[in-house]
Amino acid sequence: MQRRLAAVLAADIVSYSRLMGADEALTLERLKALLSELVRPTVKKFSGRIVKLMGDGLLAEFSSAVDAVHCAVEIQNSLNVREADEPEVSRLRFRMGINLGDIMVEGGDIFGDGVNIAARLESIAEPGGICISAKVHEEVAVRVGYGFEDLGQHEMKNIVRPVQVWGWIPEGQPSGRLTPPASQPGLPDKPSIAVLPFDNMSSDPDQDFFADGMAEDIITALSRMPWFFVIARNSSFTYKGSAVDVKQVSSDLGVRYVLEGSVRKSGNRLRITAQLIDATNGQHVWAEKYDRDVVDIFDVQDEVTEAIVAAVAPEFVSSEVKKAKRKDPSNLDAWECVMRGRAHVWKLGREDAEEARKLFERAIELAPSGEFGTSDLALVHGLQTYYRWSSSPLDSSAKMVAYADQAVAVDDNDPLALTILAWANVFARKWDECLPPVERAIAISPNFAPAIGIRGTVLALLGESETSIEIINDAIRLSPRDGFMGIWLMGTFWAYHSLSRYEEAANTAKSAIRIAPDNPTFRRQYASALANLGKIEEARTAVQDYLRLSPGHTIADAAKVPSKSHEQLERFLKGLRLAGMPESEQ
Repeated sequence: MQRRLAAVLAADIVSYSRLMGADEALTLERLKALLSELVRPTVKKFSGRIVKLMGDGLLAEFSSAVDAVHCAVEIQNSLNVREADEPEVSRLRFRMGINLGDIMVEGGDIFGDGVNIAARLESIAEPGGICISAKVHEEVAVRVGYGFEDLGQHEMKNIVRPVQVWGWIPEGQPSGRLTPPASQPGLPDKPSIAVLPFDNMSSDPDQDFFADGMAEDIITALSRMPWFFVIARNSSFTYKGSAVDVKQVSSDLGVRYVLEGSVRKSGNRLRITAQLIDATNGQHVWAEKYDRDVVDIFDVQDEVTEAIVAAVAPEFVSSEVKKAKRKDPSNLDAWECVMRGRAHVWKLGREDAEEARKLFERAIELAPSGEFGTSDLALVHGLQTYYRWSSSPLDSSAKMVAYADQAVAVDDNDPLALTILAWANVFARKWDECLPPVERAIAISPNFAPAIGIRGTVLALLGESETSIEIINDAIRLSPRDGFMGIWLMGTFWAYHSLSRYEEAANTAKSAIRIAPDNPTFRRQYASALANLGKIEEARTAVQDYLRLSPGHTIADAAKVPSKSHEQLERFLKGLRLAGMPESEQ
């Protein structure tokens, strides 16, 4: 093992999974060409070494931070030119991170915090952008002619101290943040969006009504989600028929995001496209196209509206989470505290839950009306109660229900608050009060995936297994990257387990472990399912993994699982006993 100081560049292709899903063979061919024709020669030009390729990404090492930055900028600029003729949604773009630090070298591979920080920097970079650490900025600031923007300090997983981050400003963009004139509206404290009228790309002017109807329905559906600030139709439709600069829309209406789209009809076929743009910087957050046969035009309109809203809402929130994570923690507002807190809470681990609790409590301090963070805080107290992460589980249990009730009292039309109240009632075993709140949430917002998935999970715990699996699968189809995914998979496990479909139960628990590796529940579920399959040695290993995350836990703790079915719970406990779970603390 050798040690040396090096500049490390980590790069990753943006939306690689989506590109592979659209055309796997073409994407692989284009990526190979990109690496051989641009990336490898450019790294070599600046005296770098590609350490390894990782599917959609790469790791490179340089002896000079200046060379690393020159290399990264040249690749990004060249890639922009190379991909200029490609449709926006299919362009290959890199995110890049560069760090200067001590690394360990063994067998040609490199390890250590110097590498880890580069990878974390890459993950927070904008598509087509570069994030560098303060150490790199100090070396290159007066030696290269590129502009960098101070993005503040960021806490990074498994890195002891916060890292000061600087972002590369692409060519042609002004340095520094622009402040809108006082006469123009500023950005609200909620994520804000304007849905522009969809363009009619058909030769038939009668399709205007369909294009307008699409945008109007999306505005209505998003408006049912009270944590979004949605510009009314009368304002957003003033841009109808004109060429639109999304940055000007952001400035005029005081919104961060713009959703735009188009409709094209040919014979009995209809193509609808939509894209979500962060209008403050012009970056695309999400894009999709929908091809449909025209049978009943209004059915098609409803179907595509549901699909767009279900896809946009999570992407909307995901983008807000990334923005909050890039901001200096001391300067977060209430909404940003909630967004940063959710990034922690959905990891479903002990330390992340505690960090989320602090952020949600701070959000409530900043906005005492309770509009931000109250229902999220209820969810955290539920986790801390269930896993005995709290020093006073009884106190946390009472707070869970109290905060859930309070969130609904603040706004009884908030589908998220109603959804979390339903889940709090599960923890409190108020079985008759679990379904009504979540069913009201779905009535308010029919495509709200968290509510649909929680309803399916509740039904699994109530013993309606076949129905629950179908409903949870609907939620996953609507929002395949949802923060609630871990809870949905927990419900799917219970449904398969109750049907004695242990192979599927084990596979579900294994998938959940990959999503939330720091959460103990899924390892316990995995152990029980394996034991019921007769795979005792594998089950014992899973129990040991569980006890590593939850030292001292016993069968008595597992018996606290909120399931209405005594028979199902006993089969679950039987599996854990076969797997070697202790009956009581030694």
